[in-house]
Amino acid sequence: MYKALGKSDLKEQLVHFAPLVKKLAHQMKARLPQSVEVDDLIQAGMIGLLDGLQRFEDNQGAQFETYAVTRIRGAMLDELRSTDWLPRSVRTTMRKVEAAITRLQQQLCRAPTEAEVAQSLDISLTDYQQMLVDCGGHQLVYLEDLHDPASGGEHFLDRHQGSDAEDPLAVLLESGFNQALVEAIAALPEREKILMGLYYEQQLNLAEIGAVLGISGSRVCQLHSQAIARLRAALHEQTWTGAA
Repeated sequence: MYKALGKSDLKEQLVHFAPLVKKLAHQMKARLPQSVEVDDLIQAGMIGLLDGLQRFEDNQGAQFETYAVTRIRGAMLDELRSTDWLPRSVRTTMRKVEAAITRLQQQLCRAPTEAEVAQSLDISLTDYQQMLVDCGGHQLVYLEDLHDPASGGEHFLDRHQGSDAEDPLAVLLESGFNQALVEAIAALPEREKILMGLYYEQQLNLAEIGAVLGISGSRVCQLHSQAIARLRAALHEQTWTGAA
């Protein structure tokens, strides 16, 4: 087991898995605003790797690299949360976009165009597209999304924290959220659907996606932000109604 490693062995393992940390850091950085430094992610990831090396027990035949990826990514996410990498103003802005998309979706019975969303927000198309760029890096689900306003602020994770062995995230996915996400992606406009596949399944960067779609990297960023806003609008009720 890795718990029994001495200092020299730990150093060797840290050096061996350092490229994995760098790879995960750059993958995460590609989905974050420019203000986030990749070196900060790498540093946090190395701390997560060290913690994983000290905690891991190979008593169930688990592969350490699989375990390490979870620890490394978790440490990077903890670092992002501690530094408040996404300003609350960005979340507020995107919620306005989501609300506009939801209203238009109900009125038009189809996905609204960028111009229609911009008009609903009473801003120009250029300003709307810049807004999407400025909000790059926002997430599909925020922790505050998991608070149920109908139950006095009860938190989804508290509601499903039956024991240490249970994974609240797994409960969320099994509740129907995963299927709802699949359906929401399928309902995206074709180009945004292709973009999401290239980004999350093929793991292409913005420039590579732009080359495939014949658009600029900044335009890819705009469409990605808009796709996330559409998905969040579609899934807004699913976190609670689907998990009840």
